[in-house]
Amino acid sequence: MQMTAPQSASAVSARMQQIREDLDQSRRRGPLQQIKIPPCPELLVQLQQAINAPEPDLGLVARIASSDVAMSATLLRIANGPLFKPVGLPCSTVGQAMNRIGLRESVSVMTSFMVQHAIPVNSPLLARFWQRSSMRAIAMATIAQQLPGMSPDLAHTFGLFLHVGMPVLLQSVRGYGATMVEAGARIDRPYIATENANHKTDHAVVGALVARAWNLPPVLMGAIRLHHDFAALGHADIDPEVHTLVAAGLIAEYLMRRHEALPEDADWAAHHESAMDWLHVSWDDIAHWEEAARQQFDEA
Repeated sequence: MQMTAPQSASAVSARMQQIREDLDQSRRRGPLQQIKIPPCPELLVQLQQAINAPEPDLGLVARIASSDVAMSATLLRIANGPLFKPVGLPCSTVGQAMNRIGLRESVSVMTSFMVQHAIPVNSPLLARFWQRSSMRAIAMATIAQQLPGMSPDLAHTFGLFLHVGMPVLLQSVRGYGATMVEAGARIDRPYIATENANHKTDHAVVGALVARAWNLPPVLMGAIRLHHDFAALGHADIDPEVHTLVAAGLIAEYLMRRHEALPEDADWAAHHESAMDWLHVSWDDIAHWEEAARQQFDEA
């Protein structure tokens, strides 16, 4: 993976601090005042604490998994599905399911489940939103497993939250539904340009606000905030890990669109070479990732 010269901690901290301050200022006096951020589920907070402890608390993870019948059923469905090619008797308990699919995958499934229920999407304008978010998270984790130094867990969370600003805006801002229709139809300017013209903010900013409110890692907040700012790819004042997430996110979107038989989008057409150069990957690498993600896409 391509990286720039090592940055000082102060440079990285200053850039993330600038994003935080911009969000806080807009929250106090700007267009973000009207945005209603759903609270982070308490069970998700507990799950993050259990996993991030020096010694992960596996017992607490199992209790959280068993605390919701629907979440337990999701784990069992995946463990007994074709993706894990079960041999022998099917799993009948959450513990058996977690053992079969592994701790990392279990935590990813639980995180996705809780996020989806914390931020419901009921509008036809966002049909299949969480399904596509899950596919994006799968693609990100698949890419991360092939790139040394990239955390699959961080990548999965980035893919899941990347466009979370859209349903939050739809629930909070009058007229945003019409903006989505307009932004999707226009070819003369980027999607977020239409959002900003109509509402003085956009889904990248609001997604970063959700990441901040939910206490996600600063690198995720930064990458969500900058995920349409491809002109900044490689700038020395931005954490290289942010660049890597943004570049991989563009490739993940490309893989999803190919799986759905959709045409390439404008971001891919304009910026894929920069993303591939940053990651130091070839078309052969992308073809390999596509093959690795295909069956998981179908499962999602």
